[in-house]
Amino acid sequence: MSYRRDMVRKHLIVSGRVQGVFFRDSCLRAATRHGVAGWVRNLPDGRVEAVFEGEPGAVDHMVEWAHSGPKDAHVRHVQVDDEPPEGLSGFRIRSTPWLG
Repeated sequence: MSYRRDMVRKHLIVSGRVQGVFFRDSCLRAATRHGVAGWVRNLPDGRVEAVFEGEPGAVDHMVEWAHSGPKDAHVRHVQVDDEPPEGLSGFRIRSTPWLG
């Protein structure tokens, strides 16, 4: 995906029962289906972190999706922060960061 001025970027932290329920894989499939770039990963504390970048409507759809996640998830809270787009391409699952 090439960077365009009309692109947006959202950084999310999702809490609740969001690990062990295929949240990352479902997110990858949904983002790919909607043409959204970025990444998703588990955090050591049980939350999930994601970045969605792309056209505003598609990114808004992914933010809405994150509020429910896959069928076995139980999302309690989604923190959403706007960030400047970086011109990401593709969507991937990142590894969990180490506590350090």
